[in-house]
Amino acid sequence: MTATTMAPRESSPHLLVVRNDKLGDFMLAWPALARLKSASPTPRVSVLVPAYTAPMAHLCPWVDDVIIDPGEDAGREAHRELLRTLKRQGFDALLTLFSTPRIGWLGWRAGIPMRLAPATKWAQIFYNARIRQRRSRSERPEYVYNIELADKLVEALGLVAGEPVTPPFWPLDDAVRKRERARIAAELGLQEARPWCFLHGGSGGSAVNLSAQRYVELIRGIERHLDADSPSPHWILTAGPGEEAVAETIREPLELAGISAHRLPPRQGLDDFALSLAAADLFIAGSTGPLHIAGCLDLATAGFYPSRRSATPLRWQTCNTDDHRLAFCPPIEAAEQDMASIDLAAASEAISALLRRLVAEQASES
Repeated sequence: MTATTMAPRESSPHLLVVRNDKLGDFMLAWPALARLKSASPTPRVSVLVPAYTAPMAHLCPWVDDVIIDPGEDAGREAHRELLRTLKRQGFDALLTLFSTPRIGWLGWRAGIPMRLAPATKWAQIFYNARIRQRRSRSERPEYVYNIELADKLVEALGLVAGEPVTPPFWPLDDAVRKRERARIAAELGLQEARPWCFLHGGSGGSAVNLSAQRYVELIRGIERHLDADSPSPHWILTAGPGEEAVAETIREPLELAGISAHRLPPRQGLDDFALSLAAADLFIAGSTGPLHIAGCLDLATAGFYPSRRSATPLRWQTCNTDDHRLAFCPPIEAAEQDMASIDLAAASEAISALLRRLVAEQASES
């Protein structure tokens, strides 16, 4: 790191953390935000996020204030107003988890004294504290890279690091889960005692995913691997804006096959949708925002990833506990994004084993 560590602090610093791109990227920042809030004296943490992810920022227990980034293409006055806002806040430090020249320049013009970011391309010239991470090598999970940056900021500011924060990084009271299960059960006529498997077949426009037909094949395989005396799950299909047709393409053949498959009813915004996921026992998806919401909730997850070096299962690993996580990707000999080459027989066997374990654990707790 290129900045000198400060002497121990007696007052709480005000921090601005920036992760202003996709939903999944922001969810993988929550472990780092939790790490910052565990330091002493406890910092005040503001985040700069796009309007799209702002509802999740407001739900994050590790965030005190939310500032909206108008985005690269906003008009000059919007950018001037953002700069004025940052100057008024009087931040002690800026932590940019994904560095861009615009944000670096913004932090410098706002007069934020400590500015820390990954040492990435020429954007690093605007920062006086930098860490070389080489994230493109995908040697560690994204959320671990973020935690490393948070730890370096804690050290640089002279704060006392707190105890490591462990999953769930979105801790919800069990009453919330019960409320959401009761709500969905009433909407769809489901039995709350049966396992609930949520599946998100969309891609969010940024990630490759299994096709709808392959998801149908996967679910049928999971159902075949379940024991005869195992309770059959309810399958609840989620969809982002414009992805409803994908969910229907999965649901219809399952219903014809006698499998309990339903679409999650529309929700009032991203925050309402995210809270609905707390009702799940298992969440299956590609490497999308909803998968990473489920990871923050420490739900059991099964993710389908490409093998591209910058998008491996390790790099974009969910931040739930190890035994709650499954990941599948094309074999080495296949093309990076050849999702059709993923062995669905092996995936369905592994997912059904995880589901059986979850059911057994819940039975032993009741």
